[in-house]
Amino acid sequence: MERFSDDVLKRTHTCGQLRAGDIGQHVRLCGWVKSYRDHGGVVFIDLRDRYGVTQVVYDLPENADAAAQNMYALARAARNEWVLAIGGTVRSRGEDRINPKLPTGEIEILGDAIALLNRSETVPFEPDEFSKVGEELRLKYRFIDIRRPELANALVLRHRIAKAMRDTLSDEGFIEVETPFLTKSTPEGARDFLVPSRLQLGTFYALPQSPQLFKQILMVGGMDKYFQIVRCFRDEDLRADRQPEFTQLDLEMSFCTQQDVMEAVTRVMREVCKVSGKEFPENVPHMPYDEAMARYGTDRPDLRFGLELQDVGDIVSDAGFKVFSDALTAGGQVKCLVPSGGAKFTRKEIDEYTALATEFGAKGLAWCKVEAGGFAGGVAKFLSPEVQQALRERTGAQEGDILMFCADREAVVARVLGALRTRLGRDLKLYDPKSFAWCWVVDFPLVVWDEGEKRWFSVHHPFTMPKDFDPVTLQANPAAIKSKAYDLVCNGVELGGGSIRIHDMEIQRHVFELLGISEEEAHEKFDFLMTALKFGAPPHGGLALGLDRIVMMMAGGESLRDVIAFPKTQRGTCPLTNAPGPVDERQLSELDIRVITPPTKA
Repeated sequence: MERFSDDVLKRTHTCGQLRAGDIGQHVRLCGWVKSYRDHGGVVFIDLRDRYGVTQVVYDLPENADAAAQNMYALARAARNEWVLAIGGTVRSRGEDRINPKLPTGEIEILGDAIALLNRSETVPFEPDEFSKVGEELRLKYRFIDIRRPELANALVLRHRIAKAMRDTLSDEGFIEVETPFLTKSTPEGARDFLVPSRLQLGTFYALPQSPQLFKQILMVGGMDKYFQIVRCFRDEDLRADRQPEFTQLDLEMSFCTQQDVMEAVTRVMREVCKVSGKEFPENVPHMPYDEAMARYGTDRPDLRFGLELQDVGDIVSDAGFKVFSDALTAGGQVKCLVPSGGAKFTRKEIDEYTALATEFGAKGLAWCKVEAGGFAGGVAKFLSPEVQQALRERTGAQEGDILMFCADREAVVARVLGALRTRLGRDLKLYDPKSFAWCWVVDFPLVVWDEGEKRWFSVHHPFTMPKDFDPVTLQANPAAIKSKAYDLVCNGVELGGGSIRIHDMEIQRHVFELLGISEEEAHEKFDFLMTALKFGAPPHGGLALGLDRIVMMMAGGESLRDVIAFPKTQRGTCPLTNAPGPVDERQLSELDIRVITPPTKA
C-alpha cells in the first residue's frame, strides 16, 4: 500500500452531505467502497460513510498522462469495503440518471484524485445483506454490521436521545452524579453479577441492578435533583427486550410529590420524541392499576386498540357449564374477549390461541361463534337463548364475531386474556404499528401475596411509600393498601417505573414488619440506607427509564440488540470477544478461587 500524506484525510464534506447546490465545487471525501462498477473506460464507485453514500466517477481520457492512468488503475482495483480518500468536482448526474433513493442522488463527483487508505479482506457478509445473515455471525463481525445504515442510524439516534435527556434535566436544575459499579449485594431483585475481591479474599462485590440505594443516599445528602444515565446489570434469562447489562435514565428528586416526578419525566419524553421525529401527547392519561388489570389484563396496557376484557360471570353463573360455575364458586372470574370478525377463525387457529392460553396458565379456552341463528361451536350448547342475548348486550357481540372465555382465579384470567388480547391485536392488525399510545399507570398495590412462600412481597421494592398510610389497615388488610408508585407505559411496554420513597423510619419499620424483614435483617442488608434515613432524610421520589427500550421503540426495532452497539446473545455471550471465557490459574490463585468442573449432564 502506498504511503499517503495527512492532507488526504482532510475531508471537506461527508458522503451524505452534497446536493445540487454544491455543483461546481471541488471536494474531498473519505469512506468505504459500498460498490463499484467497471464499464470499460469509466469506473463508478459508491463511497459510503455513516452519513450516506456518494457516487464517484473515474474515467480515462485519451492521451491521459501517467498520473491519470495510475489514478484510473487504482479506481479499477478498488473492492468492496476498501477505505479510500477521493477528490473531485461535483457535477449533475443529469435528469435521466437521478437516483431518487439517495439524498445525494442528483449529483456525482468526477474524480481527479484517489488515495488508498486501507484494503479489506473479503468480508464474511456485506452490510446490505444483513437480513440474509444469522445474528450470531453479525455479532461476531459487529464492526461490519455497524456500517449498516439501519444500525448506524440507531446508534446516532441513541446519542441524540441521551443528549435530549441530559439537556432537559440539566436545564431544570438536575445534576448528574456517578454511583459505584462495585457495591454490595442486596436482596429483592434478580440475581446479581458477583465480582470477587482480591484485597478481601472470600468476599464479593456485586454489580448494581440499579443505583436505587445510592440515589436515596444522595437525597439525604441534600442533592435534591439527581440524574444519571447509568449502566445496570442483572443475571437473568434473556429475551428480545432484555440484556444482562442495560442502560437507564435514573433520576431522583427531594421535596416532591408523585405528580412532580411524573411531570418531569413527561417533559423528558416530550423532548425525546421531538428529536426522534415522533409526536407526544399534550396530556398523558392516568390509569389506576386496578382499572388497567380489569380492562386489559395487564399493568402495561396497549391503548392503540380496544378489545377490552368483558366480565360476564353474573350472566353465565347458572349456564350449567361446570368450568364457569366452579371458577365462580371458588371466588374466581369469567371474562371474555370479543374480537370482531373472529368467527372466520379456523379450528387450527382456535387451537393455537388455546395453546397460548394454556401457556399462560389457563386450563383451556372456551369459545363460541356468533352466527345469524345464534351462537355456534365450542361451549354454545351450554348457553341458552336468554344467556346468549345477555352476552350480546353486555359485550356488543355481532354476527361474525367470536367470544373467547377464560374462567379461573382473577390473576390467571387477567394474565391469560391480557396475553391473548395482545396476540389478537397483532394478528388482526387492530392498530397502526407506527402509532404511539401513552399512559401513566398509578395506584399500584403496595404488596402481593406469594402463595408458595406464604408471605407478602413488595410489588416494587420495600422502600415504596404507601398511599394514605394507616398501620392498622396495613396489618389487617395489606392487599387493600395502594402505593405511591407509577409506571410510564407506551404501546404495551413499560418504559419506566418509579415511586415516592419511604423517608420516615416509623413507616419503614411497619413495612419491613409486614414483609417479614426483622430490624436486624434490615440493617444487615440495607445498613447504610437505614442509617442515613435516621439523619434528616427529606421526602423524595424518583423513576428510572429504560434507555435501550426507548431507543428500540423510537427506532422501530424489534430487539434491544438492534440499538445496542455491542450486545449479548440470548445465551449471554458476546461473539465478538468470546466473553465470557476462562481465566488463567494465576488470576484464580490471586483471588483464592478454584473452579470445580460441573458434572456432565446425561
